[in-house]
Amino acid sequence: MDISTLFILLGIGLLAGALSGLVGVGGGIVMVPALVMLLGFSQHQAQGTSLATLLIPIGLLFSVINYHKTGNVNISYAAIIALAFIGGSYFGSSLALKLDQVLLKRIFGLMLAAVSIKYLLGK
Repeated sequence: MDISTLFILLGIGLLAGALSGLVGVGGGIVMVPALVMLLGFSQHQAQGTSLATLLIPIGLLFSVINYHKTGNVNISYAAIIALAFIGGSYFGSSLALKLDQVLLKRIFGLMLAAVSIKYLLGK
């Protein structure tokens, strides 16, 4: 790894972390496109790397502690979602690895576009 790659990775991490703390996004919306566009990762590599990146910060829960202190975490809902996330992420990753990269990129782009339109035009 060269120094420019290191700085790109640090920038991706800082941006993803800041946006995660700010608006709850980071992995899919920031890291995946950045890894593909800036470092030439395949869609599969970017998604896998993004998921692996989340292991440590999610495990340490520093951002969750800040939200919890202000009463903005519903622990029981989070626990249910986390349990379902385990199964969903396994099946989703299994499906993603079977799909062609171009199709996977299109699905990813459509999902981002749909969410963007809903947020921009919704109340």
